Amino acid sequence: MSDGSSSTQLIELKKFEHATIYYLREHADIGLIESKATYIPIEAFKEVFNSMGNFVVERKLTTLIFDKRRLKVFHQPSMEWYFVEWKSEMAAHGLVNHFKILPDDLVFCQSVKLGREQINKKYPTAKFRELNIQYALSVEDALRLLGR
Repeated sequence: MSDGSSSTQLIELKKFEHATIYYLREHADIGLIESKATYIPIEAFKEVFNSMGNFVVERKLTTLIFDKRRLKVFHQPSMEWYFVEWKSEMAAHGLVNHFKILPDDLVFCQSVKLGREQINKKYPTAKFRELNIQYALSVEDALRLLGR
C-alpha cells in the first residue's frame, strides 16, 4: 500500500476497525497510524496505540506519523492520555518525533489547538514537552520536516 498523496510505500503491520498501523518501507524507523473512521472510541484508541507501542519497542521506531485526516470528532480524554501517558512511555523507548496530519476541518483543528493548550496548562513539566511534535500536511511533508 502507499500513501495516496505520495510515492511513500507503507507496509501494513496491524489493522483495526478504526485505524491501521504501518511502517515506511524506505524509513524502517518510522511508524504510521492512519485513522480509518470519523471517530475512534477511547478504548479502541488505546488498543491501537498500545499495539503501536509494541512495534515501537520491537522495531526501535524513533518517529510516528499520526494521520488523522478521516477524523471528524475530537476527543479530549483520548488526546490527554496519548500526550501524557503514552508519549512519555514511548519516549523511554526512543520514540521522540511525532507528526500529526490533521483533517481539512477548521473546527477540528481549532479543537486540537484548544485541547493542546489545556494539556500544556495542566501538565507544565510533562515529558511530552521535550519531544519533537509537529503538524504536517502529508506523509511526504512529515518526512521533509524530519529532514529525510
